[in-house]
Amino acid sequence: MLRTNLSTRPFYNERGVRGTLAIAAAIVAFFTLFNLSQIVLLTQRHSALRTEIVAAETKGQELRAQAARLRQAVDRKQLDSISSAAREANEIINQRLFSWTDLLNRTAETLPDDVRITSLRPRIDRDGVVTVTMTVAGRSIDDIEEFMANLEETRAFTDVFPLQDERGEGGIIQATIEGKYAPAP
Repeated sequence: MLRTNLSTRPFYNERGVRGTLAIAAAIVAFFTLFNLSQIVLLTQRHSALRTEIVAAETKGQELRAQAARLRQAVDRKQLDSISSAAREANEIINQRLFSWTDLLNRTAETLPDDVRITSLRPRIDRDGVVTVTMTVAGRSIDDIEEFMANLEETRAFTDVFPLQDERGEGGIIQATIEGKYAPAP
């Protein structure tokens, strides 16, 4: 094999080099145009978003100013009186919705033979929770505990517990018990 170049002028493959450079220049031009179009597009979006932000901030300031004017226009005394009247009306409605018949039927169903109810006081707080306080008389502590367990088994009474108990005349035990009452609708 002959490795010497006998030509007077060496032959270079200039067409291949120029073709490669032309392809590289075309790729660079394509990405440059793509980047320029993205810059223009993102600049337009940024301007539109900036305009929306300014409009939203202006509207927010207007609404805050309007809210401040409305707060100043409200008469505090009148608002307090309306609020207290609404609270009173709600308490009256809650008291009217309380069913004595349902409460007495539930206690009568759960009452053991050796226990008697001597007093019964329901109390409705502002949240609408009914707390029932009962004074009961029984022959033994076990009978009173059975009554408390029977009340909780109805699921209309919860957190039933004794407040106090004392032995009275003839060995009768008087106990004050309390529980939350929430009958099923």
